[in-house]
Amino acid sequence: MDTIASLFSFITTPVSWVIVQFHKLYGALFGDDTGWAWGLSIVSLVVLIRICLIPLFVKQIKSTRNMQVLQPKMKAIQERYKNDKQRQSEEMMKLYKETGTNPLSSCLPILAQSPFFFALYHVLSAIASGKTIGVIDQPLLDSARQAHIFGAPLAAKFMDSEEKVQALGASLTDVRVVTAIMIVMMSASQFFTQRQLMTKNVDLTVKTPYMQQQKMLMYIFPVIFAVMGINFPVGVLVYWLTTNVWTMGQQMYVINQNPTPGSKAQDQYLGRLLKSVTSHGEVRGRTRRNTVKRIVAKGTDRNDIERKFITGLAKLGLAAQDDGTVAKSEAAVLEAEGGTAAKRQQPKRQTKAKRHTTATHPGTAKDSGSESKTSLEKRDASQDDKPKPAGKPAASGSSRQAKSGQRKGPQRPKHPSKK
Repeated sequence: MDTIASLFSFITTPVSWVIVQFHKLYGALFGDDTGWAWGLSIVSLVVLIRICLIPLFVKQIKSTRNMQVLQPKMKAIQERYKNDKQRQSEEMMKLYKETGTNPLSSCLPILAQSPFFFALYHVLSAIASGKTIGVIDQPLLDSARQAHIFGAPLAAKFMDSEEKVQALGASLTDVRVVTAIMIVMMSASQFFTQRQLMTKNVDLTVKTPYMQQQKMLMYIFPVIFAVMGINFPVGVLVYWLTTNVWTMGQQMYVINQNPTPGSKAQDQYLGRLLKSVTSHGEVRGRTRRNTVKRIVAKGTDRNDIERKFITGLAKLGLAAQDDGTVAKSEAAVLEAEGGTAAKRQQPKRQTKAKRHTTATHPGTAKDSGSESKTSLEKRDASQDDKPKPAGKPAASGSSRQAKSGQRKGPQRPKHPSKK
């Protein structure tokens, strides 16, 4: 531990200075020697560090999403060049370069936070040993050794002996109960953070080894924190529990406001967005407009959740615009209702006789009844226009028309029995 402390000694003084400044503020409110003053100083140190790391956290989110999108392509490269590791590595680096993805970006917040963590650990270890460090002089050292958080000294550990704990003015039972509760809370917050990432913010339509890896980490990380936690001072447990809770809240906000495409979180987000548009008739907020803008830009590449959102807008008579706003559209209503205006009416099924007539005499099947009637009328009119021979009376119209079911021409005389 001395070797690690020497590696991070350059940051020990700044960390101790920040703690002392926050201690002056909280000491005026709760008292200089109280656990609240020193505990809240550590919490404030975490908040300050995490605010400074927000840009790295944004890069981490983007890198994680890019890695999720690239998983199918990466798997294809591994299968294609499974016997050539060098070519496989070259193709992987080429893919990262083309897409602008850095695999190490997902680890940046943890790596950037590590120096502060080890510096704080070294400061608290020095307090437990009764040594001054950084800007913490002897009066501040004595004050920190008297500070207790729920009965546990700031520098006490779960594995400390009873003599060491009594030297800090506390009982071993209080120290172990407090540290055990904090270790469980620390592990539980880590598990919940990873779980909500896996269950809500992952594209479930893509099954890749990356998802299996994240699922394993969901169970491995809490175990690691539990094993390491028994060797952490109470002050470090406060630090790590605070940073876990911050990460959980920060990730929850990102999932709710900018979810991964195709995930359960995106379905819930677009559902809320559709309700908001239904209530107000417009897309409110720049973040939401940017979301709609990205969906419109995808065109035919939209996933099922995004297509459902566009259909929901269409049923309201609205259409998403290129700038992320919505506008009224009657065509969108017709399209959502099934496109009745654009659908062609299917012709009625013809009988077998009509299909036979159509095949034998093309063009005569359509409106056969009306056409035959028209042709009869024309034939009768032409016969009426012909000059009649003199001396013969004009035949009546009824005699010219053939009776139904009677053959034309001379009729055969009926049988005497039928007269």
